[in-house]
Amino acid sequence: MTDAVQRCGHVAIVGRPNVGKSTLLNRLVGARISITSAKAQTTRHRITGILTRGDAQILFVDTPGFQTLHRSRLNTRMNAAVTQSLAGIDAVVLVLEAGRTVPADRAVIRLFPSGASVVAALSKLDQLKDRDALLPQMAELAALFPFAAIVPVSAEKDRGLDALVEELKKLLPEGPHVHDEDEITDRDERFLAAEFVREKIFRLLGEELPYASAVAIDRFVHEGAMRRIHATVYVERENQRAILLGAGGAKMKEIASSARTDMERLFGGPVFLEVWVRVKRGWADDDAQLSRLGY
Repeated sequence: MTDAVQRCGHVAIVGRPNVGKSTLLNRLVGARISITSAKAQTTRHRITGILTRGDAQILFVDTPGFQTLHRSRLNTRMNAAVTQSLAGIDAVVLVLEAGRTVPADRAVIRLFPSGASVVAALSKLDQLKDRDALLPQMAELAALFPFAAIVPVSAEKDRGLDALVEELKKLLPEGPHVHDEDEITDRDERFLAAEFVREKIFRLLGEELPYASAVAIDRFVHEGAMRRIHATVYVERENQRAILLGAGGAKMKEIASSARTDMERLFGGPVFLEVWVRVKRGWADDDAQLSRLGY
């Protein structure tokens, strides 16, 4: 027990698509709980990452970006999830690329209400060739909004993250921790297993198909130390199924093998993973199917 005052609060991670929000979250909590890829608008769900540092517990919310591609009921639900996730948060981390502020960044800044507690994280610092570009960017940001702090960071190189955490701790309300110290996310293994499969589809396939697919976990059982997982990938057309499977099923075997490796690393034990691909026309506009898939 400690006599120090405990702090606990929700911190939303926001920013334009593909700026490194999920990568930052994963590095802060020390595990890959949010999927990443080079494609924009990968995140579909609100993910909470939990970081406990001494007397402070930060509940990070990695929200989906507002979806402007592939209009459907799915995207309507995703956009609603963004709005709901930002309600009731205590502070915000705005993620921008170090060295440049683009119109999409300024558009996000204009959405912040007056009085919001926001820390700007200038990400991908390791990729910035001219460090002198930071000073004018920081000056511009300070003129656009009264940020609580502006912190250059590199999630890949683990730079500036301690400073970012210290700034966020100052913004948390007093209150007891709501999770155990060793917890890193409020999502269960079933959800994370589906996300790992979906991440590999984004990473290993072309531009359009990943956005037209969804992953459902049909069976997740523990057999001693073994986790036995049966998953289904839903697509809308037969030709999409053929692409996912690849010649002789080789592409799906690659996807499943890579996903299984990540699961075993995070879950800390062996995984048997079986993945099926099924055609479900109109799944992205079917409310009942979306609810079953967790959207």
